[in-house]
Amino acid sequence: MIRSMYSGVAGLKGHQLKMDVIGNNIANVNTYGFKAGRATFADMFSQTLTYATGPNNAGTLGGMNARQIGLGTLSSTIDNIHSPGAFQTTDRALDTMIIDEGFYTVTDGTNVYYTRAGNLYLDSFGYLIDASGHYVMGKMFLNVEDFPEEGAQAGRLALDDEESRIAWGEGAEAQLSAEPGDPTAFINYLDEQGMREEGEIEGQYIYYPGSPTDEEGNSNFNQGDGGFAGRIVVPTNYRQISIDEAGIIKGLNEDNMAVDIGVVITATFMNPGGLDKVGDNLYQQSLNSGEADLLFPGIGPNGALKVGGLEMSNVDLANEFTSMITTQRGYQSNSRVITVSDTLLEELVNLKR
Repeated sequence: MIRSMYSGVAGLKGHQLKMDVIGNNIANVNTYGFKAGRATFADMFSQTLTYATGPNNAGTLGGMNARQIGLGTLSSTIDNIHSPGAFQTTDRALDTMIIDEGFYTVTDGTNVYYTRAGNLYLDSFGYLIDASGHYVMGKMFLNVEDFPEEGAQAGRLALDDEESRIAWGEGAEAQLSAEPGDPTAFINYLDEQGMREEGEIEGQYIYYPGSPTDEEGNSNFNQGDGGFAGRIVVPTNYRQISIDEAGIIKGLNEDNMAVDIGVVITATFMNPGGLDKVGDNLYQQSLNSGEADLLFPGIGPNGALKVGGLEMSNVDLANEFTSMITTQRGYQSNSRVITVSDTLLEELVNLKR
């Protein structure tokens, strides 16, 4: 009877935890980019009364199974279900949804976070930010006016020289992050000391330190710390800013010409369910999520963007209400076990009378 009472208590605790998860899911049914949680149970340690036996050598008796009494339940996992949510049209130029895998990468200047919420904004200085004011990380395109070399095109650079290098005054130089002519090539800027201070203005755009390169000069995208990218800033005299499916930020300059300004980066993880939720629709890398693989939207496993809308919560209200009913009944049943066990104990005490 004492065992059954404690089993009932364990059941109450487990079902209360599951109800907490369900309540959080329902509360976030309209939170953009939210991923539903799921609580699972496992049976607790079982007390063995007799161990299993095998048939005897004489062949007169068969084997017997062990006799075990379970001691209740315990919480096993609380999973984050990273299935995609539905697309909600907003017709806003800076609202995007990542199709399939990937997270937007943002920073507060010290820590790197990841989010599925694609409602992006520009602050008064032209920096691309998320709803909480974190800087969206990406790569700035070359300002072609700084490099009027043959083969250069607005927003991108396509050089044909073997070393993929061009001069940057006072002994500094820039290096392509891919093969010459590759339309996905970006510029890694290095000054005489091998770095350029973040926020230094060259021409119209702000450039950021380039990524380390291997012996072949290939950019190491998958560093896991966002080191090859920086904040994205839009010149304050640009208008009609938008993002396309490849994550490229576009705008009209003062001459009313369309210019590619920069591109956002997205991150994928071996185990996205292992990311830690830190609030504000943000996740943080954990010991079990794996390192962030940083690439551009639509490249490799990183999903392209769907523009003009946002990803809705993937909470299924029908499932949540069904789970809520079964959880309520489970809680009631466990409380009944405690009540009946108490009644039995009362009868045992009354034997003394």
